Amino acid sequence: LYHAADCRAKADWLVGMNASRALALASGMPNNSLGRVQTPTLAMICSRYKENRDFVSTPYWQLHITLERLGEFRQFAHIEDFKSKEQAKAAHTRFSPDSMALITKVERKRTYQQAPLLYDLTTLQKDCNTHHDMSAEKTLSVAQALYEKKYISYPRTGSRYISHDLMEQVYDSLWKIATMPEFKEYGKRFDFEHLNMRSVDDDKVTDHHALIITGVEPEELNAHEQIVYTMIAGRMLEAFSPRCEKESLVMEATAEDMKFRSRSTTIVNPGWRAVFARKEDAEKDETEANKGTARFAEGEHIPVTGYGTAQRKTMPKPLYTEATLLAAMETCGRNITDEKAKEAMKELGIGTPATRAAIITTLFKRDYIERSGKALVPTEKGLYIYEAVKDMQVANVELTGSWEKTLLQIEQHTLATRSFMHTIESFTSQVTREVLGLKFPAPKQRTIPCPKCGTGKVMIRPKVAKCDNPDCGLLVFRKVLNKELNEQHLEQLLSSGATKLIKGFKGKQGNSFDAAVAFDDEFNVTLAFPEKKRDKKR
Repeated sequence: LYHAADCRAKADWLVGMNASRALALASGMPNNSLGRVQTPTLAMICSRYKENRDFVSTPYWQLHITLERLGEFRQFAHIEDFKSKEQAKAAHTRFSPDSMALITKVERKRTYQQAPLLYDLTTLQKDCNTHHDMSAEKTLSVAQALYEKKYISYPRTGSRYISHDLMEQVYDSLWKIATMPEFKEYGKRFDFEHLNMRSVDDDKVTDHHALIITGVEPEELNAHEQIVYTMIAGRMLEAFSPRCEKESLVMEATAEDMKFRSRSTTIVNPGWRAVFARKEDAEKDETEANKGTARFAEGEHIPVTGYGTAQRKTMPKPLYTEATLLAAMETCGRNITDEKAKEAMKELGIGTPATRAAIITTLFKRDYIERSGKALVPTEKGLYIYEAVKDMQVANVELTGSWEKTLLQIEQHTLATRSFMHTIESFTSQVTREVLGLKFPAPKQRTIPCPKCGTGKVMIRPKVAKCDNPDCGLLVFRKVLNKELNEQHLEQLLSSGATKLIKGFKGKQGNSFDAAVAFDDEFNVTLAFPEKKRDKKR
């Protein structure tokens, strides 16, 4: 383990130091960096952003019918989508108020949604981001504080399993969790005699076991500490609860010589999902209430009481959030062709649980990425760097997977450290030569007409926006409280005198509020708050 960690640290240092220095020399911009893990992560964000931005939606049409009997209905969809409105309309006109459907297939089966494993750091960070909008860095710092207070186990773990010798402690902790106000109702019916042992496996515990509470009674937790502690405690209840039991139902019907299908899944026994009862835990196949719940038998003829078409369009892959980026860093399976490398990525991924938050933070600090709502998007600078290095090995996610496989072999004493370091040294030389050979175009500096003097141009720079007229003096610092104004914000401010509403400002007392950034009469930057709606007098 020591030798693997030592090799990883040396590899990161060698690649990062040399590639970053080469980038500074080639681009003339010193405050940039490349790294063994940082650059592939930036590449994932930029690639997804461009794919999303350049995606051209294609329209298609769906034909659906409603079958109803004795006041109960169910909606069926045509088994194929229509590529044109005319095709959909032609199919639609075949129906009349007298149309009947023949049920040709009814298939039922039980399915199960297994209880989740205990938390490791990455899955905790993902869930805190998804459910509580906490950054990966914030989650780690809060978990570290809880660990130092002896309320939870070691947080920087990559394991989601515990060993059998911890079960006595876990059993005692489960009794305490079941009495917490958040879980009291579920705790009344929690089955302590038949625990789900999926998270208990001696062979799968690494250097540190999964995240669990210690049983020490917490005192005076702040809001974020309470969130993280409750998430870990609740996950313990989930992990040791029964799986969620469902019934899957597929019906097929023919009507007017066309085939239709209805799929639904209903929960028979929620099992672990009753702990938090979150909508986000639902799987895609679960029935929407407005689709109907009627059940028909094979061979029955059912009246068609409704029919219609709906236009849809193809959608791009969504932009990364911190939660989905962490998932991509954790596995990156879709980019790996070698099966053994795939397995290594499942265990270690891009970066380690302890470093992934720091990698994302570095991308923010380098001004390579920014937040757009919950989504992570590249800045102009980030895209500029990505376009320069995207075809190089330093940006190759698959390469990181092969290295992690090699580091795993070192940890298991099946590969010598010298072999790995020789590969890293050769790679570093190659990357340095490639980066030094890059021809960087001069970055375009955006200018906007100055609203103060009317004659100068406002130059947008990394830290400020400043008028080039020396007699004007207009200066806008891009950081306002805890928020960094992006180019879109600056364009709004300089062209109309105020930005649109920006969410998530933090006051001196830590309170969160929303405001627009605006100019006053003297062109000083100030905050403008939305007017509160007043009730109309009747």
